[in-house]
Amino acid sequence: MASRHLSRSIAMQSLYEWDFSNQKKDLNKIVERNIKEFGPGLEDANFVWQLITGVIQYLKETDSIIEKAAPQWPIDQINIVDRNVLRIGLYELLFGDKEAVPAKVAINEAIELAKGFGGESSGRFINGVLGTVFKEIN
Repeated sequence: MASRHLSRSIAMQSLYEWDFSNQKKDLNKIVERNIKEFGPGLEDANFVWQLITGVIQYLKETDSIIEKAAPQWPIDQINIVDRNVLRIGLYELLFGDKEAVPAKVAINEAIELAKGFGGESSGRFINGVLGTVFKEIN
């Protein structure tokens, strides 16, 4: 597994656990444990931390964007995996380093995360929401 994809997977799993606990667990401890458990060969954990801090920094903005792009799905009714994949994807798409991660890469990576961790229709849902946002920003 490529280093950045592994980093995204660790970030998503950490955000999932944090979100599942109603954001009551210590996210830093979750991330540290998941890096040790799932990323023993990870060369640089900085990208994991960049994703985590970015998602948390822009949480209100990304959740608001999700609600506008998927109005039939209130944020608390979206599957926890899909919700956190969208948060990562939107962070990378809107607020991340566009040179390092072009928009189409951010969308494709989010779709792959959704296919790997989400349900049967997660990939299509993520593609639809991020595609809508991408069209709006262009």
